[in-house]
Amino acid sequence: MKKTYFILLLMLLSGLSYAQNPIKIACVGNSITQGPGRDNPDSYPLQMQALLGDAYEVVNFGVSGRTLLRKGDYPYWNEPQFQQVKDFAPDILVIMLGTNDSKPQNWQYASEFRQDYLDMIAEFKKTMPVDGKVYVVMPVPVTKDNFNIRAEVMNNEQRMMIMDIARDSGSEMIDLYTPLMNKGELLPDGVHPNTEGLGIMASVIARAIRL
Repeated sequence: MKKTYFILLLMLLSGLSYAQNPIKIACVGNSITQGPGRDNPDSYPLQMQALLGDAYEVVNFGVSGRTLLRKGDYPYWNEPQFQQVKDFAPDILVIMLGTNDSKPQNWQYASEFRQDYLDMIAEFKKTMPVDGKVYVVMPVPVTKDNFNIRAEVMNNEQRMMIMDIARDSGSEMIDLYTPLMNKGELLPDGVHPNTEGLGIMASVIARAIRL
């Protein structure tokens, strides 16, 4: 009887521990991730938080204008959020960078994009649990050149590279290009999704995480 009671107590404590320790999700990216603000409920990470519920803790680590490339004009590597992600030690990492890398001054280093991406994933993995998951996101389409961001680079060259990066890093890939490909009205400036577009992003990523 005592043994049975002890086992039940352990199961109860285990359940409480699970409830008190939600699965941590870090969303890394640029202005598309940051959205109207890291704490704004319209940003895709916080819309995703609402979809996933209390079993998850979603944190928006997006920084506007940042590049994946180390030699880019504003590398994500140099931001406080880069270290904050590592300190957060997420169970799940969602990384969507590359849009600002398509600018001419950055894409001149295109040959370094793949290795820099693989290195960034490896850096984050160092502080993640052994069974942590990384999702490499194919960014939303660019429907017209704007802010020096180039549709040709994003929609063609970079897409193929990101597929290879996801495979070579052992990460899962999430495609946000296809769901928004024919929805130019949801990207008013050709680059940034509006609230409805961010909601589609949140839904697609949440669905992938739940699988």
